[in-house]
Amino acid sequence: MRIAMIGTGYVGLVSGTCFSEFGIHVTCVDKDARKIDLLGDNVMPIYEPGLDELVAANVESGRLGFTTDLKSAVAEADAVFIAVGTPSRRGDGHADLSYVYAAAEEIADAMDGYTVVVTKSTVPVGTGDEVERIIRARRPDAEFDVVSNPEFLREGSAINDFMRPDRVVIGTESERARKVMKHLYRVLYLIETPIVFTSRRTSELIKYAGNTFLATKITFINEIADLCEKVGANVHDVAKGIGLDGRIGKKFLHPGPGYGGSCFPKDTLALVRTARDYHAPLRIVETVVAVNDERKKAMAQRVVAACGGSVSGKTVAVLGLTFKPNTDDMRDSPAIDIVKALVEAGATVRAFDPEGMDEARKLLPSDVEYCRDAYATMPGADVLVIVTEWNEFRALDLDKVKALLKAPALVDLRNVYEPAEMTELGFTYSSIGR
Repeated sequence: MRIAMIGTGYVGLVSGTCFSEFGIHVTCVDKDARKIDLLGDNVMPIYEPGLDELVAANVESGRLGFTTDLKSAVAEADAVFIAVGTPSRRGDGHADLSYVYAAAEEIADAMDGYTVVVTKSTVPVGTGDEVERIIRARRPDAEFDVVSNPEFLREGSAINDFMRPDRVVIGTESERARKVMKHLYRVLYLIETPIVFTSRRTSELIKYAGNTFLATKITFINEIADLCEKVGANVHDVAKGIGLDGRIGKKFLHPGPGYGGSCFPKDTLALVRTARDYHAPLRIVETVVAVNDERKKAMAQRVVAACGGSVSGKTVAVLGLTFKPNTDDMRDSPAIDIVKALVEAGATVRAFDPEGMDEARKLLPSDVEYCRDAYATMPGADVLVIVTEWNEFRALDLDKVKALLKAPALVDLRNVYEPAEMTELGFTYSSIGR
């Protein structure tokens, strides 16, 4: 069986590579010739632990290839996956589906024989219907089915998430397409991974509902953290106490500066817009979006407070810029709002991130100084801020940190360190909800 994967971004590259690891012949397609050339040289366009080794192994085996020639890749494929971007559309927050629909048109022109067209991109309810209409309009006599197969990959652990998922969701009413999809996921079926077959529209909604629920959990514990600070409670103990309830669960109950990344911000906003269009507003989700936006902006004020109420003329050392560890993704990272606010308030910002600085340069003020390592941000700085909990920031030499800083002040937005320990070491320490 052969697959064509349209798009070599995060979802397309990881999914295509993992399918090839399952023994399926996969051709990944992208319009960006430079990206295809780099992939041919095993240079990854994204940072994902273990991906380069897996790509190299499957290219060498002959099961994985890269091309700009969509027509030939689709013509040879039994299934074609659409894995292009669906960013938030400027102005209204709806998902921009122009890349999805353009891919559908090109697929229609290139199909040869029965083909299963699979939307892997995150798309609003009803997108599969439109993809089917587009293909049918261009190829009235073509044999094909359109299937929804949302991804549930976490950046930083995407390979394991694909290989050992909690579930696979497949939306189709076609028995013929169902057989093709079961064959593609046969390896997971054999290890008894739950394969959930639904209608196409249900499958599309599952993806948004799942991400929105997780974003809601994050926002909930962040607001509880604020309350803990007011009443003198410990948010980690609260999270443990409620997380041990099987109905709630312990995951996504870690307080911080707000959610970011490629999924939660755009997916929550897109679901809000879709619900309004169908006159079924989601008030909880609307609040989650608003609270998270406000939270990211408010985090800079914690740094200002640690500097005595003003950062004008002061130096702030920032550790971590990506929205989470083990990725180079800066999309909607809390660091963007925090650093911009500090610069606007007159601070000099020195920053370090193990993987995200190239992307950060495109998004942060031009006068941010990027450093070679964590300690290089600190000499003479008035305050140190941990924004992203990379492992290397969990084991800093605190005596060295204290000696390098102008004042021993640490704002820990990820609760990496223990308050009692930091106080004993002589730090002015601020964390979240403790």
